Amino acid sequence: MSDVTKNKACCGPGYASPSDAIKAPNEKLLYTIAIYTGTGIQKPDYLATIDVDPDSPTYSQVIHRLEMPGIGDELHHMGWNACSSCHGDEGMSRKYLLVPGVRSNNIHVIDTATDPFAPKIHKIIEGSEIKSKTNLSGPHTVHCLGSEIIISFLGNARGEAPGGYLHLNKDFEIVGRWENSMGDIPFSYDFWYQPRHNVMVSSEWAAPNTFMPGFDLEEVGHLKYGRRLHIWDFKKKEPIETMYLGEDGLIPLEVKFMHNPDSSHGFCGAALSANVIHFWKSKEGKWEWEKVIDVANEPHPDWPIPVPGVMSAILVSMDDKYLYLNNWLHGDMRQYDISDPHNPKLTGQVWMGGLLGKAPVEIKMAKPNGEWIGSKSGTYIDHKLKFRQRRFCKGSYSFQLEQAVTIGQLDELSDLTIEVKPTIW
Repeated sequence: MSDVTKNKACCGPGYASPSDAIKAPNEKLLYTIAIYTGTGIQKPDYLATIDVDPDSPTYSQVIHRLEMPGIGDELHHMGWNACSSCHGDEGMSRKYLLVPGVRSNNIHVIDTATDPFAPKIHKIIEGSEIKSKTNLSGPHTVHCLGSEIIISFLGNARGEAPGGYLHLNKDFEIVGRWENSMGDIPFSYDFWYQPRHNVMVSSEWAAPNTFMPGFDLEEVGHLKYGRRLHIWDFKKKEPIETMYLGEDGLIPLEVKFMHNPDSSHGFCGAALSANVIHFWKSKEGKWEWEKVIDVANEPHPDWPIPVPGVMSAILVSMDDKYLYLNNWLHGDMRQYDISDPHNPKLTGQVWMGGLLGKAPVEIKMAKPNGEWIGSKSGTYIDHKLKFRQRRFCKGSYSFQLEQAVTIGQLDELSDLTIEVKPTIW
């Protein structure tokens, strides 16, 4: 949440360069959204404040929940009102978080500066006002544009593609549509720009009328979901070129440029194909693309087809050395070295959930005070744990145990036995 180091005269929010940003103090607070869409629970979505200060007694805990005023927003992407794009504007500060509701069409402007530990709603830009003034619905990506803001929308007021871009001023008033033309673009989703190359790249999902009722795989084959990247003339605010990705780019979502403002290299994660697309401007000035990461589909006993990774998000590290991606259905987070953007190298992988059953299961054997958990009989302790997991098919399985007990308790353990039993949940 810091802006610039104290020894530097300034200016506005953010940092003068990526190298300056890397040197900044670690963040101590994290904001994330929590939604109830699809759960059947009729409660407002909320913005959670998480303590990420290792020295804090509430480290890793949710310390505040800011509920939205309505039910059914489906909060999605969010972004700051100001960033390094307005670093030279001392009249700007990064104090508001814009949180769109993709279903309600409302834009929630959250004040995180007055009390960073307990943010509050500053303003709500009503979806009805956005529809009436701009003919847009389905808000998604928020980007600072100097002292102003643009937000991508996936549809028109009736929920039909391709949508467009909402333009807000610094006081969060509707200026109108940002783009001068949508050209032949069939769908909208994410976008990112690189002003030194006068370029913006946008991706594709689907029309709100298509995805709102729920995802239907057959509609991908019926061309109701995207498979293109679009190159824009950033100054003219209009698309000038389309990259057709085909089967390698089914549902291209997150677009990320490298942070070096001189670089033309960027990446996009294709969700259904579970591929990462690398794009760049050649020496001849032509925009090129290639598939550089391909996550293989995995068999599953409960699926008629192998399970795709469904790559829902990608991120480039501030030093442009690593690309991070998550395979939502598989349940793993990956790190790739992109020092050579044409040839990423897998350097790390963590399993956290998903359908493949590869995430580790934590069994707590003792309370924080050291007292053992379970039924005791002499020196024997029986501790039963019921957990949801993919079903075990006929065959052989191996279980790998990794101890995480305290040193003081290790001496009390003489033997360990695992028994796996079926149960009715």
